[in-house]
Amino acid sequence: MNVLYSLLTSFVFLWNVGTDVPYDAIEKAFRSNNSKEIVEMSKTKVLINVLGKEGAYSKSQAGLVLKGFFGKNPGSEFEYVFKGKQSTEGTFAIGNYKTKDSIFRVTIHFKKVSNDFKVESLKIEKV
Repeated sequence: MNVLYSLLTSFVFLWNVGTDVPYDAIEKAFRSNNSKEIVEMSKTKVLINVLGKEGAYSKSQAGLVLKGFFGKNPGSEFEYVFKGKQSTEGTFAIGNYKTKDSIFRVTIHFKKVSNDFKVESLKIEKV
């Protein structure tokens, strides 16, 4: 009986691995202005809208766009104001990214790809 219980517990644990939305990693990446880390959590093609300039970018292009934004707007604060309900399709979150002089609203849509949630789109707008 203990073996069956152990196997069942292990299966449930393994089934949940990789199904978490990477909220903490995104928050850490924004706080450290790490465009590369954000891009690593993205789909192969990602829709990015930075201050009204929108495009569908490859990971390398997306990295350059975000690096440019962080270069012009270095900050160290990021806080979620809303996290959507997680579904089998995906979810979204809204946060505030703060620089010395400005606050930016960040909206992130996650799409479930296999067992991972990947950034499908990211919008940054000045508040």
